[in-house]
Amino acid sequence: MRRRLIQSTLAVVLVVIAVFGVSLVIVETRTITETAKERVESEAVRLASIVDSRLLVEDKVTAEIIGDQMPDDRYAVVRIPGKPPIEVGSRPDGDVISATAPGEEGETVTVQEPRSSVTAEVARTLLIIGLVALLAVIAAVLLAIRQANRLASPLTDLAETAERLGSGDPRPRHRRYGVPELDRVADVLDASAERIARMLTAERRLAADASHQLRTPLTALSMRLEEITVTDDPDTVKEEATIALAQVERLTDVVERLLTNSRDPRTGSAVTFELDDVIKQQLAEWRPAYRSAGRAIVTSGKRHLKAVGTPGAVAQVLAALIENSLMHGGGTVALRTRVTGNQVVVEVTDEGPGVPAELGSRIFERAISGRNSTGIGLAVARDLAEADGGRLEMLQAKPPVFGLFLSSTPPREDPEEETRRTVR
Repeated sequence: MRRRLIQSTLAVVLVVIAVFGVSLVIVETRTITETAKERVESEAVRLASIVDSRLLVEDKVTAEIIGDQMPDDRYAVVRIPGKPPIEVGSRPDGDVISATAPGEEGETVTVQEPRSSVTAEVARTLLIIGLVALLAVIAAVLLAIRQANRLASPLTDLAETAERLGSGDPRPRHRRYGVPELDRVADVLDASAERIARMLTAERRLAADASHQLRTPLTALSMRLEEITVTDDPDTVKEEATIALAQVERLTDVVERLLTNSRDPRTGSAVTFELDDVIKQQLAEWRPAYRSAGRAIVTSGKRHLKAVGTPGAVAQVLAALIENSLMHGGGTVALRTRVTGNQVVVEVTDEGPGVPAELGSRIFERAISGRNSTGIGLAVARDLAEADGGRLEMLQAKPPVFGLFLSSTPPREDPEEETRRTVR
């Protein structure tokens, strides 16, 4: 590209020089020639007037007198009737420029100038024009190189940016070049880089969320299958298989929910559901894990509450809180349901040491964890809650109390409103 720009600019300059330079040479040559002729004619008339003035006073006309009035490079001949011609200067060889002027006393004066002087003057003019043309060509080449670099360097830089995008480096460079068209291309590339970066971040986030959310259900499913392999009781096998099939359905729901949130977090399928059913399902799913750890899950509060949301998402949020208590907490884990305003609240607490003070305000941030864990469980749980129009908050740090707030509908009246169920 640089070579083409230089060549095209140089070609334009050469054409301009050829057109205007040749015309200027022709005009200057004619002007110099005409000027030389006028100069010789003027010299002849001047000498004739001098001769006339001397003849009128009957003074002598000699070569010395005429020679004093002429430049050294000219030749003149004065012819006076009845007298021999008077020659002044050296007769030029070759082609000459000649002019003859008559006098009032019948004399004639002829002045000659060698044409070589005109040729030398024309050559000097051509040399000046040639030098000017050469300077113009040099200036054009330098300007073309500068313009070529100004255009080619940004294009090379943009090509490198596109190559970086293709190789998986989506960082925008935010470089501008002062050329509107190139700056527009840079804007588009930077916008594309930002979109690609967001897409890659979303894909990585989806992979991390899926890995985290599927880990616990798969572990629970494995435990169910292990119980099936070690028992010979058909009723136990049937019960465990039924529970395993339910867990497989929940795994499918987890995957679909994660895919839905990755495409559009605002997309939801909120319905009115029985909160007790979700809590019961979570108790059944986590019973083996807590039994193995020698701990218990306690539920209390209002029963037969109805909430508005996605049952699968609410189950995932509660699973994240229960798993968090299992891994980081201690003692009994308590799930308490209550109503505040037009919202249903599920509180999850345990008897562990609580949340460290330095993590209190950042507990829901990704990659934030007090122990050796992924640090994304609570972040995913909050995203799921917000996608359903609810919210997840840490109500208390020590002992830890997390609250899941969901939209509610008026609950059924139940005399056993404040029952307490313990599962060990």
